[in-house]
This record gives sequence, C-alpha cells and structure tokens, in this order.
Amino acid sequence: MADSPGGGKHQGGSKSAASLMENLLGLLRIRVKRGVNLAVRDVRSSDPYIVIKMGKQKLKTRVIKKDVNPEWNEDLTLSVTDPSIPVKLTVYDHDTFSKDDKMGDAEFGIVPYIEALKMDYEGIPSGTIITRVQPCRQNCLSEESSIRWSEGKVIQDLCLRLKNVECGEVEIQLQWIDLPGSKGLS
Repeated sequence: MADSPGGGKHQGGSKSAASLMENLLGLLRIRVKRGVNLAVRDVRSSDPYIVIKMGKQKLKTRVIKKDVNPEWNEDLTLSVTDPSIPVKLTVYDHDTFSKDDKMGDAEFGIVPYIEALKMDYEGIPSGTIITRVQPCRQNCLSEESSIRWSEGKVIQDLCLRLKNVECGEVEIQLQWIDLPGSKGLS
C-alpha cells in the first residue's frame, strides 16, 4: 500500500505551491488611504469598509463607524500572477441587522504601473515622475495619476471616482514587493 492516494495528493499539493511561485510576479501592496464624500446609507452617515478583489483574491479593510470621509491608511496585499487582470474595489456600508449596502465601486488596471516597474532608475532623484495616467472611460480615475520614483520604490497614487453611486471617491497608493523565489517582472 505504498502508493496510497493520500501520498499522491500530498505531492500534488507541494507541486501546486511550487508552480504558484513560478507564476507569481510579485506582490502588489495597495494602501487604502481614505474615502472622500462617500454616500450616506444610514440615517445621517455611513459605516464604510472596502473590499478589494483581483481574480479569486478578496481582501477587506476595517469598518469605520459613522464617517463619510473615512481615513483607513490600511495596507492590503495581493499576489500578482497576471497583471492584465483588473483590480476591483467596492465600498460597503456595514449594517448590524441587515445586508451591507453597496456604496459604489471602481476598477483599475495595473499594466501601466507594472510597465514602469520594469525600467531602470539608477541615478534618478527621488520624487521624479516616471509617467502619468490620464482619466478616461476605461478607468475610474477622477484626476491624473502619477507613477513616481520615491526613496528607491516605484509608487502610484490613484484617486478613484466611484461608479453606481451618487457620489464618492477613494484614494489609494500602489507599491510593488519583489518576492525571492518568484518569477519576477524581468
């Protein structure tokens, strides 16, 4: 009974972990900074939190009570295997006794950011703007987004206008984390 099905499954499990690292480009750290003028969903305010999805990954911030201009300053980290998959952000109002209400959503691509990461920045002063992404119908940017070189890292600040809601914006920042043993961006 040396060839038990359980033994084969265990090997398959470690192979899938190894293949995940082979396909993993790195980690995308999304700093959820704040919400601006979010919609009121309770009597006079809302209890907002944000859910971020990319492919099958799903992460969420903490709930901030009674605040339509919440400051999260919270880091959520996604594993990136395919940069062409958009990141979806949805704001919800937390309700204790009923289903949480949607307070709008936004979607953004990370391809321009990933392309900027591949460049060589040796000798470039901190604070240099590498490229700019303009608002258009394909993204939810409410204003121009700059990708910049800052203290040895490539950073992108985004201000996203929420869709499917009467008002509201969310400010986030992207930062890349290289993982030893991953495929990497090169």
